[in-house]
Amino acid sequence: MKVKEAIFQWYQENGRHDLPWRQTSDAYKIYLSEIMLQQTQVKTVLERFYFPFLERFPTLQSVAEAPLDDVLKMWEGLGYYTRAKNLHHTAITCKGILPRSPEELGGLKGIGKSTAHAICAFAYHEPLPILDANVKRVLCRYFAISVKNEKVLWERAWELLHVKHPYAHNQAMMDIGAILCTPKNPHCNACPLSFTCKGKSAPENYPKPIKKAKVLTKKRFALVCEHEGKLGLIQRQEKLLHGLWGFMQVDEVPEGIFLGKVMHTYSHFKLELEVFKPFLHVKIKNYFTCKEIEKLALSTVDKKILKLLNLKK
Repeated sequence: MKVKEAIFQWYQENGRHDLPWRQTSDAYKIYLSEIMLQQTQVKTVLERFYFPFLERFPTLQSVAEAPLDDVLKMWEGLGYYTRAKNLHHTAITCKGILPRSPEELGGLKGIGKSTAHAICAFAYHEPLPILDANVKRVLCRYFAISVKNEKVLWERAWELLHVKHPYAHNQAMMDIGAILCTPKNPHCNACPLSFTCKGKSAPENYPKPIKKAKVLTKKRFALVCEHEGKLGLIQRQEKLLHGLWGFMQVDEVPEGIFLGKVMHTYSHFKLELEVFKPFLHVKIKNYFTCKEIEKLALSTVDKKILKLLNLKK
């Protein structure tokens, strides 16, 4: 049996057919799943975010008509908030209707080549390969590619693509990467690519692991400002948490009452926040009651500060 047919057959028998975004041809629902699954595990998206988001925003048009704050609120806790902002921007740009060509899709904010191909392959069954992290790993091992090179990987993805069954092929490649061809301890014996896989004798070498840089710890100070029973929050302007509400942070130790410490790990660094109630007046424009704060989109680290404050009461 040729490898393309073996991949197709494996998916028919072992694929994750029950995933909700595989039970629809709605381009928006497929697009949403692709964006949510970037940097996030399937289990997390499935259990906590996909259905609530669709309940609030059943169409891309409804995303376009909503304020960014509402979209961020529904994204709260999923992280990498740039994805939510790009989703909102794209919804407005295309007026709630996604284009059908991969070229036009790829020109929209936050939609790269692989995501554009995924939307077209899964919604319209167009013969296009995809190249997410799992697929890259499978291709590297199958073709014994030591160093990931986008140009080479796209060429290999096209070479392996089953053009008659692009939907099943791409879903299979993702599933094989997630279930069998895992980063550690791959299950080569159960893999449909194993009989012609060039890297199966030493799969850990493909691609060669990149030595991770040491995660730096940044130390900052959060200011809890109160006025008439309300808490002062600012809407962040910096790139990392742009648009989210939270407590003001400063780099110098403030004069005030120390309330405690919170830690949070981001993708490239750890944040250590010492929380203070400052003695001096701090210029903050917006103050909110606890009920009003519940409606705002807050980052996880600011939720940790709120939890700390509740423990102090």
